[in-house]
Formats: sequence, structure tokens, C-alpha cells
Amino acid sequence: MIFAPPAMTTMHACASVSGGAICPPPAIHKPVLLDKVLKAFTPHDGGVYVDGTFGAGGYSAAILEAADCTVWGIDRDPYAITTGTAMKDKFGDRLELITGCFGDMGSLLAKHGVTRVEGVTFDLGVSSMQLDQPERGFSFRFNGPLDMRMEGNDAAGPSAADIVNNMDEKELADIIYHYGSERRSLHVARAIVKARSESPIIHTFQLAGIVRSVVRKSRDGIDPATRTFQALRIHVNNEIGELDRGLAAAERILSPGGTLAVVSFHSLEDRRVKGFLKQRSGATPRPSRHLPDTAVFSPAPSFTNISRGAVPPDKAETDVNPRARSGRMRTAIRTNEPAWEINPEQRSTGCFPTRENEKE
Repeated sequence: MIFAPPAMTTMHACASVSGGAICPPPAIHKPVLLDKVLKAFTPHDGGVYVDGTFGAGGYSAAILEAADCTVWGIDRDPYAITTGTAMKDKFGDRLELITGCFGDMGSLLAKHGVTRVEGVTFDLGVSSMQLDQPERGFSFRFNGPLDMRMEGNDAAGPSAADIVNNMDEKELADIIYHYGSERRSLHVARAIVKARSESPIIHTFQLAGIVRSVVRKSRDGIDPATRTFQALRIHVNNEIGELDRGLAAAERILSPGGTLAVVSFHSLEDRRVKGFLKQRSGATPRPSRHLPDTAVFSPAPSFTNISRGAVPPDKAETDVNPRARSGRMRTAIRTNEPAWEINPEQRSTGCFPTRENEKE
């Protein structure tokens, strides 16, 4: 059963595009770790760059202001692209906007004759702009339809409401555990199943209340619903699978010497980026130095890591923007070597760990 929540009154007076509200364009905000991304990119005149998660346009604007270059902004959220067109009044043809997933950047850009770029950046996860729109259903701070689809409320594929109202309890618990690191995922899933047997769960406040009934508030003050909402959003939008595709797409479109900069906000994303760059830079260790060499050879490194580890925001940034605290940036430089073949298994996100150690 597909759930279509009734329209709700929101704080925005907006028109509708692709099932989502289209409001007056937001002011260009300064995204997390912007200064460090720019330092890694060092934009130059005539360069071509990809902002794979255009959002409110903060990275794109900063790159365009740093040099007489071109930026291709890609976003799967049609609201971001629609509001971003206002930036073209300032930057003209130097800013090009495309609706689509960054995992498809190769084919999206090829349609416009672009086959190589000097830099690719991703700012992963949900944007502040999306969280602040109740009608999108990403946040439990406001009551709204439980949707969470980044392409809009009329997009293909199940919404968060479809997931919580139809999915098997064990599979639901696995998603909440794996994507949300929620240790009480079994309890949350059980509570959801019990609640939906009495009434469909179609609003954010409903789900948040159900989670809070079985998960205590943590000592750091994080709302008990945070991890479950994160897990559902990641699952609904296939964010980990899309990240894998995006990293591989960036490897293929970056020119030798081009820069990849990825900003992530939780360990699941960061581990994925770290693993990709570790493998592609040839830093994956042998199983044991005591074992003999085998005839297994890896392709030549396609990236060189710029820094040894993830780069966090500095205190000055977190003081101004507390949401930046969990941000981490990893950067790498494309080598002259060919892109690696994609392992088909890396495209799959259908397997989730179980919670054998979770206490009942």
C-alpha cells in the first residue's frame, strides 16, 4: 500500500513543483568546511568543476567567485535546481544546473559535451534547506508528511511512510540499526509495527513520538528520534549506493591532477569514502607480511590522498555553525592512471548486518 498523506499547512507560502514546495530562493549560505574545500580545489581561470550536491549553491558560488571558471551544479532535488536559477543572474553561463543524481554525472555532463573536469565536490546527506521545510518530511522538529524523498513528494519509489507502514519488522530493524546506529532498533521496529496496526503512520510527529516512547534521550541531548530518521532517509534515497556510484563517476570524469573533495557527516559515509580512497590510492595492505606474495595484482592507483585522514572543521566554524561539528572532509588528487573497473557488488546495498548483540 502506498500512503499519500493529506496536505498540511506549513510555514511557507510556496508554489508546487514535483510535489514539493517552491519558495523564494534562500540566501546563499556558507556550507561546512568551505574554506578547506576551496584550498584543496584552488580554482583557476578556465577550469571546469562539478558541485555534485548543489543544494543552496554555497560551494558553487564560492568556486565561481574564486576564479573565472565554470561550475556544473547537480542535484537530485528539483527544488534546489529551481531556486538555484536565481544565481544565474549573477554568474550567467559560468553556472550550469542539472537535475539528477551525482552518480550519473558522467552521462549527464556528456549530454552537454563535458567529458573532463578539474574538480568534483560532494556535500553528503540532507541539507539545512531540506531540514527546514516541513512539507518535505526530513525533520522531526516540525510536523509534516513523512516523505523524505529528495526528488520530491511525487517522485517514484517508496516514501518513508511507505517503508514504516509496510516493511517487515526484522528488515525495518536492520535498516534502523545499520543506517542509524540505533542500538535499540528492535524495540523501535516493534513499536512501529504495533502503532501502525492501530493507525497508519503518515506524519513526522507520529513517528518521532513512537521512537521516543522506546528510546531514552542521550546524555548529549540528541533527540531519540534522530538516528531512526537518519536511517529511513538514507534507505529511502539509497544514499550509500549513490555515494558508491558518485565516487566511481568522479574517478572517471576527473582530469589527471583534478581534485575530489567529499564532506560527510556521519561515520557510515566517511568509512565508505575512506575505503574507496584507500583502495584507489593503493594503500590497501596485504593480508599478512608473513604470507608469500600471490599473483593477484591491483590496478595502478587512480588517486593520491592529499591528507592522511579526515579533516574536521575548526573551532571558529563550529562556534558559528554548530551543525558543522560532525563534518569531515577527505580529499584526493586524480593520477594519470585509468579508472578502475567497477565491482558490481559495490552497487548493491541490499545486505544489512543483523543485531545479534543487541540486548532485548
